[in-house]
Amino acid sequence: MAFLSALTDRGRRVEAQRSWPRIVVDAATWRQAIAGLAAGEATLLGLWSDGEAIHMALIAEAEILVLSLPAPKRRYPSVGLSHAPALRLERMIRDLYGLEPEGLPDARPWIDHGRWDVSQPLGARRRAPATGAAYAFLKAEGAPLHEIPVGPVHAGIIEPGHFRFTANGETVVRLEERLGYVHKGIEGLMAGAPLERAARLACRVSGDSTVAYAIAFAQAVEAALELTVPQRAVLLRALMAELERLANHFGDIGAICNDASFSLMHAHCGALREQVLRTADACFGHRLMMDCVVPGGTAADLASDRTRIIRKLIETVRRSFPELVELYDETASLQDRTVSTGILKPELARQYGAGGYVGRASGRAFDARRTPGYAPYGELEFEIPVRKEGDVDARVWIRVREVEQSLALIEQIVGRLPQGPVRGELGLAESGNESREGLALVEGFRGDVLAWVRIQRDGTIAHAHLRDPSWFQWPLLEAAIEGNIVADFPLCNKSFNCSYSGHDL
Repeated sequence: MAFLSALTDRGRRVEAQRSWPRIVVDAATWRQAIAGLAAGEATLLGLWSDGEAIHMALIAEAEILVLSLPAPKRRYPSVGLSHAPALRLERMIRDLYGLEPEGLPDARPWIDHGRWDVSQPLGARRRAPATGAAYAFLKAEGAPLHEIPVGPVHAGIIEPGHFRFTANGETVVRLEERLGYVHKGIEGLMAGAPLERAARLACRVSGDSTVAYAIAFAQAVEAALELTVPQRAVLLRALMAELERLANHFGDIGAICNDASFSLMHAHCGALREQVLRTADACFGHRLMMDCVVPGGTAADLASDRTRIIRKLIETVRRSFPELVELYDETASLQDRTVSTGILKPELARQYGAGGYVGRASGRAFDARRTPGYAPYGELEFEIPVRKEGDVDARVWIRVREVEQSLALIEQIVGRLPQGPVRGELGLAESGNESREGLALVEGFRGDVLAWVRIQRDGTIAHAHLRDPSWFQWPLLEAAIEGNIVADFPLCNKSFNCSYSGHDL
């Protein structure tokens, strides 16, 4: 916190920013921030551009600070040069906006695959031939080594991503990912959009985290406009978020076991997931609860007779899930595949600010519901499960314990729901002559989702940036698979379950 305070004193505060401060700094202060990141004095939350400046969000303890460095010459000191978690974010900024990070160690394109008919689509937007040039994967030296290309098209209905393995026999020496195949241009689509349309876009960044993204975007808008959300809506949002967490954890636990050829767990966990989705549909009118959270509150209310459906779900899960957990724990062949497989070292989890079950399975006890925290979780009792082994098994157990915590949270929320409205007025007419900005950090099932918005006086989005936790988790998968056999990659990959769509934006 002292580190962030020292940085704050060296910059000019932007009065339009709400909830967490944003300061405009010079290159010297920017470099000081980079040095602090590299030394572990703060954690990188996000790095983005609005086309004119580079913005960097940092967190230390429970305080967040956004630094902004103007880039009139389209260049800025590279963060990734000293702090590896920023590398891919800087490559994305260069692809989309044309801002050049000075000293960037990896100059290869990231989001731009050479198949657009323009370059720098959110910057200079120059016409460019769609060459589709081959990607220059990194080489590993030594004999005997061979490469195994996997994807981007995979078996089953899953998102596209390419994995290039370099292996010595069955042992993985290096894994390199190639992502960006599902880039949707979310930031470009949001620019100029009214709040209602922008909120719908936020819900669709990553379909399995629609509630988390909707809450993050809504909270950023509400911070910018200084809105108070009705208490019933605050609790309903948390209810939706915990239902989303339950559904995804059930899906993940079953899929991990399925990749270890234990399909029985997959079937039973799939049935539990289906019950959660049906409950969500019965309570809020959509299985994924898409568009149910909006700026100012919620678009859907919970009818009084629907609480019995939620209580029935809790009863069903508490009756059947422990038996599945016992089955997982006592199946020797399954434990043989998950224990000590795909170990992520705690120091890497800390360096990359890994959130969710990836970070917590490797000793990083971070949860945005608690730190920096947001309503209503400060009034609810729950624990943050943490393990230190960092393997596939630990990531399964974190999910198991989070299922238990989510059930307890849902029970508390249903018991505390007050009567009253579920949506407040946005009050755009009172926002003044200048644009307004807001920042929010929300805990999704994968980890922390960051949202930053700049709202124009007419209520449209001047710029918005949404950062998925997968940005800091995908590189760690590359590290976790090294030294494992190729056949264990599906297990490792599913235990991380990073989002392609959330990353590619």
